[in-house]
Amino acid sequence: MKLFKRKYHIQLTTEKRKERRKERLLLILSGILFGISFPPFPFPFTLFAFISFVPYFFVVTKRQTLLSVNSASYLTFFTLSLITIYWVGSWQSKADPFLMLSGVVLLLFYPCVLLINSTLYYLSRKVFPKDISLYLFPFFWITGEYLLTLTDLKFPWLTIGHGLAKFTSFIQIADIVGAFGLSFIVLWINIFIYKGIKSFKENTKAGLIYLSAATSIFLVIIIYGFIKINNPVEDVKKIRVGVIQPNIDPWNKWELGGLDNILKNYFDLSQKCVDKGAKIILWPETALPVYLFSGIYENEVDSIYSFLKKNNVSLLTGMPDFRIYDKNPPRSAKYSDTGRYFYATYNAILLLQPNDFNIQRYGKMQLVPLGEHTPFVDQLPFLGDLLKWGVGISGWNVGQDTTVFKFVPQKNDTIRVGGLVCYESVFPTFPTYFVDRGAEFLAVLTNDSWYGKLSGPYQHEEFSKLRAVENRKSVVRCANGGVSCLINKYGVIEVETEMFTRTYLVVDVPLNKEKTFYTKNPLIIPVFSSIFSLLILGGSFLLWIKKKFKF
Repeated sequence: MKLFKRKYHIQLTTEKRKERRKERLLLILSGILFGISFPPFPFPFTLFAFISFVPYFFVVTKRQTLLSVNSASYLTFFTLSLITIYWVGSWQSKADPFLMLSGVVLLLFYPCVLLINSTLYYLSRKVFPKDISLYLFPFFWITGEYLLTLTDLKFPWLTIGHGLAKFTSFIQIADIVGAFGLSFIVLWINIFIYKGIKSFKENTKAGLIYLSAATSIFLVIIIYGFIKINNPVEDVKKIRVGVIQPNIDPWNKWELGGLDNILKNYFDLSQKCVDKGAKIILWPETALPVYLFSGIYENEVDSIYSFLKKNNVSLLTGMPDFRIYDKNPPRSAKYSDTGRYFYATYNAILLLQPNDFNIQRYGKMQLVPLGEHTPFVDQLPFLGDLLKWGVGISGWNVGQDTTVFKFVPQKNDTIRVGGLVCYESVFPTFPTYFVDRGAEFLAVLTNDSWYGKLSGPYQHEEFSKLRAVENRKSVVRCANGGVSCLINKYGVIEVETEMFTRTYLVVDVPLNKEKTFYTKNPLIIPVFSSIFSLLILGGSFLLWIKKKFKF
């Protein structure tokens, strides 16, 4: 054993140990600065995003091997994850052990996914000089962010642009570049600050030029934001919307008694909205814990329609949805051996109207990995039997297409609404498809009560500000236990509820048919970055082949 140690163990000098400790502190500092720039930390902390990568760059630019670059990166990314997404496990007495396990897996696995970014950076150094590679780092990072919106393992929660949600004047440029573009801008500012600090001692003039470049970028974006905010375009047309926040315990949806009592809770709050002139009522995600239109809840369906007819009001509600397919079932449909039919279950949004029994449906398309959908279950069906918990949870089918709801508040007047279910509002590009199809405002129906008063519900609310600005559309959030709110098209919350209160809101929601540059072109930055990264990957591979075989 001693011989093994003598041969392979490298004794570090005191100076080397000090240098390693210093580097670890810098990497942890970078993760902390990045982490506290995200909600729910207050606005001044957002500014740390613009320097959060500086300590990280001081370390990784010195590393010479892929292993050393990625080990350094993992420490930063794990620190970031610990601060920002610790809440995923819920960590409450009622929380499902499977949810807690998912939280632990995410904390450990998510930093590994982010290593895609640092790996691409390292490979670029095989193709370009080190300084040039640093300037290309934003392209690699955006590639990683975009990849996190794809596949069954999608989780774009920590897109850098999301961390700027509280910085209202800065995020206005999102109507052109979106959240991915904001990430790109933040990284470039970080790079110029890093270069400025590094150059300052050796060349004061060069250092000032770099710092001036960072300041100039920052100021240009701020000026654009001030112009937008101070020259608002008022939307003349509005619709009065009632938002119901029932505050039902998600771990015990029957705490109010039977289904009739749960409905009575919704009707009581909805009536208050109707009394204040609401033309459409919003109920939150999975408002009722049953497949209401499966054919066995006719009395409950009748009572809902009776309420709508009596008050001449429409209802947009989250609801578990059970659909039977007589022909042309989706590929992911399940088969009932008993009934001999294909069927699918969706975490859905339904639009019910007082004088129209044709139900408009939308099945959630962006499902939470593990929580709502077992990753790759369509390719490997046996995985679906391994992970099952709750009513439909982990077993929902993926929705087939975006739906823009059309409701008629009065004759010859049709209003179009884009409905997003919970997690879908975290995806920068996804809501653009609803707006591009004519949505005049966005409704986010959610249930954030699973996570108590941890950071998750507050982050989720803040991210919706980006969706409002990107598309210049009002966003109405209807949450089971909060936070419900109205966000205007400039990303400003006009009214909101408290967490875990049984309440309602009646809001006049501005409508418009505007389509921003970002709405029409949401993929320019992420796709260009991804193509560029693939070219770098290909170039480094060719160089490896050339070196390996001495061409």
